[in-house]
Amino acid sequence: MSKAVFIPAPAYNESPVEEMTMRAAEFRKMMQKRRTVREFADRPVPRELIEECLCAAGTAPNGANMQPWHFVVVTDPATKHKIRTAAEKEELEFYRHKAPQEWLDALAPLGTNEDKPFLDIAPCLIVIFAQTYGLLPEGRKVKNYYVQESVGIAVGFLIAAIHHAGLASLTHTPSPMGFLNELLGRPAQERPFLILVVGYPAKNAMVPDLTKKSLNEIATFVERQGL
Repeated sequence: MSKAVFIPAPAYNESPVEEMTMRAAEFRKMMQKRRTVREFADRPVPRELIEECLCAAGTAPNGANMQPWHFVVVTDPATKHKIRTAAEKEELEFYRHKAPQEWLDALAPLGTNEDKPFLDIAPCLIVIFAQTYGLLPEGRKVKNYYVQESVGIAVGFLIAAIHHAGLASLTHTPSPMGFLNELLGRPAQERPFLILVVGYPAKNAMVPDLTKKSLNEIATFVERQGL
């Protein structure tokens, strides 16, 4: 069994609470401007910009540091169209036959349907795969832990990084997504987690008129009571 090896923690310089609160508020305001976009411009996104966002995602905390994720960046128009064709086939089945009415009612305010033109139009699709196990150089399998949680956190980092960089994104999860393994040549131990559509929003892009829950609705504070 490998022994734990520790190194000094990265330099931490504590700031005054007022400055920390200000930075937190600035980040909150920036993220409140993030919206899921379904109308994209077709102009390309520089590869180095996507690489920086992926490197940020790769810093996410994860179970036993197994880093059970793989990101496939698709910019090839032919491959994007194949993904769209396969995704729309599954989405048609979902909207016409699989989805219960309650689910369709919940989706109604978003105005979604089986047509997914953004998979062709957006310049970049990032397909995220969750690795159920890893492979050592000699071929031995190594189990990964807390895979779904770890990959979900990494995707959160990625979406925040993409928005911070000035791009727009859309999470897309056709079900089932097994066709992505075949189209992108990914191994059996990887499961498609989601497709992140990335690019610049179209000039006149529209989004649903939605609101987010208030702090009181999403958080509870259990605080120490006075003596």
